[in-house]
Amino acid sequence: MSNTTYYAPHGGHPAQTELLTDRAMFTEAYAVIPKGVLRDIVTSHLPFWDNTRLWVLARPLSGFAETFSQYIVEVGPGGGSDKPEQDREAEGVLFIVEGELELTLLGTRHILTPGGYAFIPPASDWSVRNTSGEPARFHWIRKRYQAVDGIPHPEAFVTNEQDIEPIPMPGTEGRWVTSRFVDISDMRHDMHVNIVTFQPGGVIPFAETHVMEHGLYVLEGKAVYRLNQDWVEVEAGDFMWLRAFCPQACYAGGPGPFRYLLYKDVNRHMNLTLNSAR
Repeated sequence: MSNTTYYAPHGGHPAQTELLTDRAMFTEAYAVIPKGVLRDIVTSHLPFWDNTRLWVLARPLSGFAETFSQYIVEVGPGGGSDKPEQDREAEGVLFIVEGELELTLLGTRHILTPGGYAFIPPASDWSVRNTSGEPARFHWIRKRYQAVDGIPHPEAFVTNEQDIEPIPMPGTEGRWVTSRFVDISDMRHDMHVNIVTFQPGGVIPFAETHVMEHGLYVLEGKAVYRLNQDWVEVEAGDFMWLRAFCPQACYAGGPGPFRYLLYKDVNRHMNLTLNSAR
C-alpha cells in the first residue's frame, strides 16, 4: 500500500461550454454524487471553523439513510477549529486524503498525513489545525452513538492505513480485501469505517441485500457498481449512498485497484420505535 493515493476534490467551477449532463442520480434506494458535482457552488461552512469549507455528501433523511452524515472538509493554511463538534452525543471518524492536519485529541497531539485515520468517541475534547502551507482535505463521518447499558464507550485512537494489514475475503485469492480499523467483535463500536480494495476483475459475486446503510467514497480506480436494479459506472471521487436493503454488487474495471472508504452501522438492535432519535 506504500504507493497508495487518494482522490480529493479541489472545487472550481465548470465552464459555460461544458455539457450539463452528468452521472448524478437520486433514487428511493440509492444516490450517486459524482466527483464533477463537488464544485465551489455547493460547498458549505460550519460554526467555529476558520478558513474551512466542506462538501456534504450525506445527512440523515427520514426513509433513506438515517444513521450518519459524511463531509469532505477542506482546511486552508492556518485554518481549523478549537470547537469542531457541537453535538456531545456524536462520535466521528476523520480520514485524511490530502495534505497534513494537526489533531489534538484528549490532550495528545497527532500529525495526520494521507491515510491517517482517527476515531473520536462522543463528548471528546479535540481540535484540528492546518499548520502547513497547503490545504488539507479529509473525510469526516459522524454518527450519534448508540450507548448500551453494561458496555463502555469505545476509546479514541489514531492510526494510518499503511499500518493496517488488509484482511482477504475468503475464497477470493486476495482479489477482495478489507482494511479494518476496528475489530468486528468489539461491541463497543456501533459503526465501522473501513477501506475495501478490489484488484482488477475482482467482484462482489452476488447482490448483497442487508440492513446496514452505506456510504461509499471511491478513493482510487473505477468499477461498475450494481445499485438496486441498475448498473452504474463509478470512478475515483464519486460517492454512493445506499439505504438499508438496497441490493449491491460490483465489478472492478481496472487497470488498477478499485478502492473505497466504506461506512456501515453495526452491532446494535434494530430500533422498534418509528421516528425516534437514534
